[in-house]
Amino acid sequence: MIKINKVHHIAIICSNYKRSKNFYTDILGFDIIREIYREDRESYKLDLSLNGSYTIELFSFPKPPERTSRPEAAGLRHLAFEVDSVEEVINQLKAMNILAEPIRVDEITDKKFTFIADPDGLPIEFYQK
Repeated sequence: MIKINKVHHIAIICSNYKRSKNFYTDILGFDIIREIYREDRESYKLDLSLNGSYTIELFSFPKPPERTSRPEAAGLRHLAFEVDSVEEVINQLKAMNILAEPIRVDEITDKKFTFIADPDGLPIEFYQK
């Protein structure tokens, strides 16, 4: 059996680099570790951290195919982030004109959760601590 220590990072390819950079930094609050433009690939690579921990690599490529989100397809389903208060997150998102799905309760853990979508339709879940 392979011993895995932790998830190192999540790689996301976006269709509009400026819009996605804004979403992940200004709206979700990730910090920029490094940003590079790779001229040979016509691509940006943005390394983002959350609470000091390297979490997301955001890539841009010319004309990537659209992601299938609905109906749900095989592969990565969503990203989930733990929050102290789902209601508070929904209120903050609403103030930024971002609508969240109605709050649901996990029938196993009895914890609240909701979903939004990133600029490319990638589902983002906020799950009560």
